[in-house]
Amino acid sequence: QVQLVESGGGLVQPGGSLRLSCAASGNIFSIGVLDWYRQAPGKQRELVATIRSSGSTSYQDSVKGRFTISRDNAKNTAYLQMNSLKPEDTAVYFCHYYNIHGTHYWGQGTQVAVSS
Repeated sequence: QVQLVESGGGLVQPGGSLRLSCAASGNIFSIGVLDWYRQAPGKQRELVATIRSSGSTSYQDSVKGRFTISRDNAKNTAYLQMNSLKPEDTAVYFCHYYNIHGTHYWGQGTQVAVSS
């Protein structure tokens, strides 16, 4: 059983930065895919960024050039560096992982609020 714990959310002004962390319970990143999703009030959960076991990454168009997904295999932790934040980035951000067997795991989420 994989456990994912997010941290790093908070309130930030437009143009500011936050770094979210996703701590995993085991050495999983080399054998699966790690995503960050977000869900704003009244909206569906959406995929924000992905990092694969190969290390390749992909992003939602609205965050390209502003967000960076990364991982530290030694620490079993993934990150989402968010720069130039906008009010429309306000959401609960979730860490999601799935392995080669197709099993999915979710973290509990961390709130990000961008407001002046």
